[in-house]
Amino acid sequence: MSNLYGDYNQKIDYVFKVVLIGDSAVGKTQLLARFARNEFSVDSKATIGVEFQTKTLIVDSKTVKAQIWDTAGQERYRAVTSAYYRGAVGAMLVYDMTKRQSFDHMARWLEELRGHADKNIVIMLIGNKCDLGTLRAVPTEDAEEFAQRENLFFMETSALESTNVETAFLTILTEIYRIIRKNTLTSNEEGESSGSGLLKGTRIPVPNQEPATGKKGCCFGS
Repeated sequence: MSNLYGDYNQKIDYVFKVVLIGDSAVGKTQLLARFARNEFSVDSKATIGVEFQTKTLIVDSKTVKAQIWDTAGQERYRAVTSAYYRGAVGAMLVYDMTKRQSFDHMARWLEELRGHADKNIVIMLIGNKCDLGTLRAVPTEDAEEFAQRENLFFMETSALESTNVETAFLTILTEIYRIIRKNTLTSNEEGESSGSGLLKGTRIPVPNQEPATGKKGCCFGS
């Protein structure tokens, strides 16, 4: 993957703003830290207000700067809503797969997102903490059904073990790029991008890149 990350001296072709939303303590900040810096903090404190980090990548030979925004999930920070969503082209709805309530709140978060964000925003449902399989409170099938019904991408991740975190972010960024590219193609070029989208509402199959522990990635089927 030597061509994945851009040279910071390169000109930036695109800047994509992606927002992380969901209840407090579902692991939004840890997902961002894992993707942006490949870090995980056991003593991570709750996010206060809003913060964002950036990472530069290469997508289809274009240099993309991902601007990932993270906010506290508590109700008292909901006043930041309109500014937080403004300009976002991607969103990750994050729940903790060991806490059913965090999944049950996804419909409310999705409603808020769709009420403030652009109608063409790319949305991915993320079931985080899949390393805690014995504590699972949200069956994968329930999340798949919700994603299918709401036309979302879906993936299970573990920020702790780095399972599917990079894949999830790359998937959403690549889909954003695909849509923007398709919208800017001339009519005789549109056929080049047809069929390149991912099937929404299904788990995304990824190569097993886990360390040699014999464990499968969380988004593998049985």
